[in-house]
Amino acid sequence: MTTLVRPGVPVGGYKTVGQINATNDLLFYRKQNALAVAVELLSTHTPGAPVVDDSGEFIGFVSEFDVLRALEAKKDLSQLTAEEIMAKDRIAVTDNTSIDEAVKLMEEKRLLNLPVRKNGKVVYSITRHDLLRAWIGLGLDIENVTT
Repeated sequence: MTTLVRPGVPVGGYKTVGQINATNDLLFYRKQNALAVAVELLSTHTPGAPVVDDSGEFIGFVSEFDVLRALEAKKDLSQLTAEEIMAKDRIAVTDNTSIDEAVKLMEEKRLLNLPVRKNGKVVYSITRHDLLRAWIGLGLDIENVTT
């Protein structure tokens, strides 16, 4: 792994998902209105986010593709919930998962986002963008990078 040497980047670069400053902290709730979910995805430029139940347990993932499938099926998003349109696969990693493992999983499963469990609960997602940034040793201040 080749990384830039920058202040705030661990020596040898980032190693685990938990070290990444993720850009996707969205979580949706099972009964959240699907139209509100679509608006949130659009307004945050986020491709998807985990869905949790009333106790905060990870129950699925809703993506732009899920919203598009519902629309294609001529369903009224204002009459649906996140739970009704979400994918029920519960693919997630922990904050101790290596960046290499996360990249492989995202590639194998063709994921745009990957939910991250911390202390037993899914609390955010990492994106391919987050992984690429971490791989080469950039933080969120990428605009200030000079090579």
